[in-house]
Amino acid sequence: MTRIRIARVVLALLAAVIPFTIAGRAAAAPEGTMTWGVHVTLANRWLDPAETEALVTPFLVLYAIHDALVKPMSGVASGPSLAESWTVSKDGLTYDFALRKNVKFHNGDPLTSEDVKFSFDRYKGAAAKLIKDRVKEVQTPDPYRVRIVLKEPWPDFMAFFGTTASGIGWVVPKKYVEKVGDEGFKKAPIGAGPYKVVSFNPGIDLVLEAFEGYWRKAPAVKRLVFRSITDEATRAAAVKRGEVDIAYLVSGPIAEELKRTPGFKVASPLPSLGKYWLDFPEQANPKSPWHDRRVRLAASLAVDRKAVSDAEWLGFARPSGSIVPKAMEFALDIPPAPYDPAKAKALLAEAGFPNGLDAGDFTPFPPYFSMGEAIANYLRAVGIRTSLKTMERAAFLTAWREKKIPGVIMALVAPAGNAATRLEPFVTRDGFYSYSVIPEAEDLFIRQSREMDRKKREAMLQQIQKLIADRVTHAALMESAFLWAVGPRVEESGMSLIPGHAYSAPYEDVKVKR
Repeated sequence: MTRIRIARVVLALLAAVIPFTIAGRAAAAPEGTMTWGVHVTLANRWLDPAETEALVTPFLVLYAIHDALVKPMSGVASGPSLAESWTVSKDGLTYDFALRKNVKFHNGDPLTSEDVKFSFDRYKGAAAKLIKDRVKEVQTPDPYRVRIVLKEPWPDFMAFFGTTASGIGWVVPKKYVEKVGDEGFKKAPIGAGPYKVVSFNPGIDLVLEAFEGYWRKAPAVKRLVFRSITDEATRAAAVKRGEVDIAYLVSGPIAEELKRTPGFKVASPLPSLGKYWLDFPEQANPKSPWHDRRVRLAASLAVDRKAVSDAEWLGFARPSGSIVPKAMEFALDIPPAPYDPAKAKALLAEAGFPNGLDAGDFTPFPPYFSMGEAIANYLRAVGIRTSLKTMERAAFLTAWREKKIPGVIMALVAPAGNAATRLEPFVTRDGFYSYSVIPEAEDLFIRQSREMDRKKREAMLQQIQKLIADRVTHAALMESAFLWAVGPRVEESGMSLIPGHAYSAPYEDVKVKR
């Protein structure tokens, strides 16, 4: 055999073998375990999309177990998932979604349009009333098509339906839920996401295993473990010892120390979609001192935002004057209130409190208690005396939603969407966490939701943001910095793969070193 013929044979063999080698690598079975040290006690209601709150917290779990027609994905604010495509009618009333075929739930049941309609109908979480009031009907023309018909054109439909502003587009198996009931489903959820539930011990851990039949691709990691470690020092120690691979929420000296430790990374997802602000739930009560704008403004001027960011978040948290993050569509970039304790004291005196006032409870968003204590100290320095009250997150969210938190709240939210989805839970009459309503803001919100001209909508949404800032109904503090500590075993943490998403995602893309 000549050298040329031998070379040809070798090349032919390589051509035959290499594709199989590459395919073998691409289809490698999931391996290893990745463990998160989670900063909150996981609640079983977060395992069910039907009860999604107007926060990003439930999506820590939802992105693993469940899937949505449309959701924020790598590089896109709202992209196709269970729906491979969708169209909108010329009159803006009808949205037609084409479902992917051969998608299976973890129990092997096929996912069809009936599951989508069932999930929509049973949804009772954030923005449920707003969305359902605007939807005329959900049709299922065939097993792989879903048609949502609106009562009138609504330019924000996809912002509420296809982002983390709500969970109404996330799909659960109709037959299984009807068989086990809502409570049974929360105890043993079945989804169509990249991971299936192995075990859930409330307050301790959630263990998941790769679902190799996931439509997008088989996950790279075999097992995910989410351990509830609510004490920050304990979380930091766990990640340093290698007991967890990623510790959510480190701050202050602990974050500084981990940042200096070889092999560890401390960073925050970007861009930030989270905002901290002071909420004044008693401001609608004429008998409360918080009814007086001067008192609310005094509280805002009392806080040195930059000093808090530097001390708590290594300077990652950018001071801001709006509750809508700058990265969101239709956001108005409002300068932060200055640090002016002298003016704060003068305003309190004008309002009839020359010696300060006893302002009741100060409840920080859990578990941001260190930051809450720092802000409470700034308030106390100008004469606003509060009692720091700490709560577990699930209990806090229930009390916040049921309007049972008095005094002052240090709020934090970080779901995706746009300015309309961010404002709706806090400034509209039916908002999940709205304690008081400005009639002008309510009117503007309703009008913008019907306005098809983008520029006019933007002007109205920005007018709402200016009203909030001028009247200090919510005293914006800063964009959030959600610092993670990432250990040396992690090859891909999932941080910022979905821009602005606070947690690891998509989970099928996370990797540990092999």
